[in-house]
Amino acid sequence: MEHRTLGNSGLRVTPLTLGAMTFGESQGFMKGVTASDDEARRLLDRALDRGIDCVDTANVYSEGRSESLLGEWLRGKRDRVIVMTKCRFPTVATPGVKPSPHEWGLSRKAILKNCEDSLTRLRTDYIDLYQVHMQDRSVPIEETLRALDELVCAGKVRYIGCSNYTAYRLVESLWAADRRNLPPYVSLQMQWSLLVRDAERELIPACRTFGLGTLIWAPLARGFLSGKYERGAALPPGSRLSTWQDSWRAVDQERSWRILEVVRGVARARETTPAAVALAWLLCRHETSTVIVGARTEAQLDDNLRALEVKLGESELAELDKVSQPEWGYPQAFIAMREPW
Repeated sequence: MEHRTLGNSGLRVTPLTLGAMTFGESQGFMKGVTASDDEARRLLDRALDRGIDCVDTANVYSEGRSESLLGEWLRGKRDRVIVMTKCRFPTVATPGVKPSPHEWGLSRKAILKNCEDSLTRLRTDYIDLYQVHMQDRSVPIEETLRALDELVCAGKVRYIGCSNYTAYRLVESLWAADRRNLPPYVSLQMQWSLLVRDAERELIPACRTFGLGTLIWAPLARGFLSGKYERGAALPPGSRLSTWQDSWRAVDQERSWRILEVVRGVARARETTPAAVALAWLLCRHETSTVIVGARTEAQLDDNLRALEVKLGESELAELDKVSQPEWGYPQAFIAMREPW
């Protein structure tokens, strides 16, 4: 399996990362769309056997159960696996009950507490990549960075990254780290797919300019680009989009079906699957470090792994780019009329 450098850091990651968001029974926002404990273990074994040595999780996934499952599985394998997890959201969110202010957010107290809790669940003494799950404007950037620096200096965290940031907040964080001589974020985890290309407005150029690695989530637009959905047909029972109706309404648009039609055409010509084509489109982008695939079954994982065998040609890339190009808005559209965006 190929390994890629994560931005300007020395950490090397596989092109595909196994996403553990669906691991463990959940009573929260993932209820009804998670893999069983046994299936999660089989997926982890399968991924490692096929050369994927990176796993991405978070304290909030299945209310901590995802981290616990991963920790159980890691016994005897820790040195072979790059473990990525996150903090920011409360681990357990009881409906109608507001969590303690120090159980979530990016304050020093919250970060240190959640890191210790994650280390306990993961049954390890260090995390390879510790990411803040979303920006927190209620806390000074310097406070967040100093707390992360403390974890790095203590040897509990090897590298730090962020996720779901605006471009201006990302650049502010990089400037603050440089000004205060603190470790900077080495990566940004973001949503990116043929259906959702908003990151290309500001975030991708910022990562390119400042040398951040990228971890891509929802690369198949919550499964839509797998090709299992049909226009006007009933949604597959148990699928994520059948459970998340708001997400389905956002996806069930004319533009989405046009994109899927082109993806299916390329897949037929290549004798592969729509999922493999959609993932291959991301993998060939220069800015992509690793794409997080969130399979719930071994068959889904094998389907995603086929992307590593697909090398799209220039005409195929141009066709996919054209059908999926969004309305960029100002100033990107204005700039694009005069120079390549």
